[in-house]
Amino acid sequence: MPELIPAPVLIPVPGGKVIEEFAGHVATGDDSVSIAHMVAPPGWDEPVQVPEFDEFTIVVGGSLTIESEEGPMLVKAGQAAISRAGDWVRYHTDEGVNYFSICVPAFSIETVHRSDEDISVIDPE
Repeated sequence: MPELIPAPVLIPVPGGKVIEEFAGHVATGDDSVSIAHMVAPPGWDEPVQVPEFDEFTIVVGGSLTIESEEGPMLVKAGQAAISRAGDWVRYHTDEGVNYFSICVPAFSIETVHRSDEDISVIDPE
């Protein structure tokens, strides 16, 4: 039977970014996928990460830069990008961004491996 998700769960994060999770560990207890709407202000950035999940990013407003070992990639409104599990990535925006993030399996703080949490896992070799 279909299940209504009446509203997303607001997940507090630093830096002025707003995360509204519709499905995932917090909103639905699901560990196979997470779906979240994100809004980040101009100048927002995240630390380097090497996640254990694939992340599909769909930009609906503004633009988002995804840095990787190959260099920066600008993702504009109407475009999307995929970061694969094990990729060394860093997300940031100059102008602000409105986007959706789908992670498979679901995002978790234990599997994102951000450099500010445990630098020892950041080894793209």
